[in-house]
Amino acid sequence: MDLKATYNKIAEDWSKDHHDDTWWREGTDRFVSELSKGATILDVGCGAGLKSRYLSKKGLKVTGIDFSEKMIEIARRESPEIPFDVVDVYEIDNYPKVFDAVFAQAVLLHIPKNRVREVLLKLKEKINPNGLLYIAVKGMHDDGIEEAVRKEDDYGYEYERFFSFFTLVELETLLKDLDMEVVWKTSTTSGRAEWLQIVGRKK
Repeated sequence: MDLKATYNKIAEDWSKDHHDDTWWREGTDRFVSELSKGATILDVGCGAGLKSRYLSKKGLKVTGIDFSEKMIEIARRESPEIPFDVVDVYEIDNYPKVFDAVFAQAVLLHIPKNRVREVLLKLKEKINPNGLLYIAVKGMHDDGIEEAVRKEDDYGYEYERFFSFFTLVELETLLKDLDMEVVWKTSTTSGRAEWLQIVGRKK
């Protein structure tokens, strides 16, 4: 399954569909409250740039990256004042910048569990000392399934995506394993999904 090709295919429909989501605001606002005006933020997996715009309007200096060329095309179209680059999260260690914080919303949920720590280590290296890491992922269902490929047809055509599902305890353990302090965490239900949000601080 080619996740990048899927997101290039659904980019326009996906960006419109998620425009009015609200589940992420509490955690994002808490993340922002821990930062100074003008702090530099890397929005990883920025998609069409909606959250990049939100963060920018809060007075932060945002750069967005995503592996989907089509998503970045939309983000640049909608927010020409914000820099956006096509970068795969697996190759972020080659990205030549470091930031005050990394914002990774709905990113790890597309990473196989056996590669999550690898990706988090790379994200941590992009954060300045005492900087923040925000993570949002989907919570694990009662069935205990940790990974799955979901076939969907929300937009009138079929596509499929890989997902990993987490628990808050799992996220806390991952951050502590990276020697990061857990600043804040929450669980929010939106429709059929449980969203987990956590903010960690680099020591």
